[in-house]
Amino acid sequence: MADQRPVLAMVLKGYPRISETFISNEIRILEELGLRIRIISMRKPRESFAHASVSRIQAEVVYLPEMLSGHWGEFLRRNLRQLRARPAAYLKASARMLRQLIKTRRSASLKHLLQAGYLLQDPKSDPPAAHFHAHFAHSPGSVARYAAMLTGLPFSFTGHAKDVYTQNPASLAEKLRHAAFAVTCTGHNREYLDRLAAGRTPVHLVYHGIDLSLFTPGPPPPLEPPFRILAVARLTAKKGLPTVIRALALLAEQGLDFTFDLIGEGEDRQKLEALAGYSGLATRMRFHGAMPHEQVLDFYRSAHAFVLGCQVLQNGDRDGIPNVLVEAMAMGVPVAATHVSAIPELVEEEKTGLLVSPGDPEALARAVHRLLTDAALRDRIIPAARDKVRADFDNTVHTARLANIFRALAGSPPGMFADPESDAEETPRL
Repeated sequence: MADQRPVLAMVLKGYPRISETFISNEIRILEELGLRIRIISMRKPRESFAHASVSRIQAEVVYLPEMLSGHWGEFLRRNLRQLRARPAAYLKASARMLRQLIKTRRSASLKHLLQAGYLLQDPKSDPPAAHFHAHFAHSPGSVARYAAMLTGLPFSFTGHAKDVYTQNPASLAEKLRHAAFAVTCTGHNREYLDRLAAGRTPVHLVYHGIDLSLFTPGPPPPLEPPFRILAVARLTAKKGLPTVIRALALLAEQGLDFTFDLIGEGEDRQKLEALAGYSGLATRMRFHGAMPHEQVLDFYRSAHAFVLGCQVLQNGDRDGIPNVLVEAMAMGVPVAATHVSAIPELVEEEKTGLLVSPGDPEALARAVHRLLTDAALRDRIIPAARDKVRADFDNTVHTARLANIFRALAGSPPGMFADPESDAEETPRL
């Protein structure tokens, strides 16, 4: 029998992405809860591998051309078909696109409209979507909004960090005004989006959380030198990795015996390798590149401490709550991080970890040293950190809440995304 369930179209920047496991986990759990998902990806995957959990996702995937050049003919053919199908809606969306183009002088507005028309006329987009939801408020949110305008269907988006704080507040407020609802992954973000929404659009807090069945602690490694210090991060400026390297160089100067494993890839790799060499850490520090979870777990199990130096960039770019901090805490690895954005919602000073000001290698060095040498501190914060993660960052709990939001608040007829095995759904108050 044909699948009669309505389609929830998820517009993503790229799929799958090794650094966005929280999105693939969310899609997988939504499917397990009975929702039918179609993935609309604006880019092909950059990595040649993916986390094992991606293989469990059943959703069909529609890839949009990343660039207009080389695809103009197909873009125009599909958009002309969409214009003929719903002329009034297409002209209204085009008028908005022209206003944006004049205001911003950026061709992205035209590209997003054309991508929306392209996806609506894709042969794989059958049956048509019932609701469009974008992960990230910037480009995916724009494509989802144009798709909604062209079809008369509702749209929504999940705001994360960079997409929220590097976007023009007026543009983001307008997007919020026309959305059925918005979701965000930190309380810090929700306060900001609530102010922009001005009571016109509900904003829901749904933490990403992690798979607690995967991130389970094993026997702790003996607390003896050489200590193993770990960081997992994209090698990009907002992660504050130069601060981490300088902090560890100070510890090396003080005679601490340790090794440092850095897992991740990014545009700053060469700069960080040069800084490590200049700081005298070349023989202690290992760059491992990006890895799937199944390999990262071994590093968590052998680590004595986890460290990140997150910071806010001049353009507003920042992290929300890095999932790697949640993972480390779940695995029983004590963390040192920074007072940035929503990190204190997870890492509570002296209770579930240690926090310092961003850009302060001396303070970060002291925090890491305490995590490695203060047994009473470790005995206190490691179990408290695990309890915090279990209580507040279980991804099955939060994704079930998100499923209820789609079912109850998607601006669609009652029961559109209803679980066929459930008689009623409670609207969550988050």
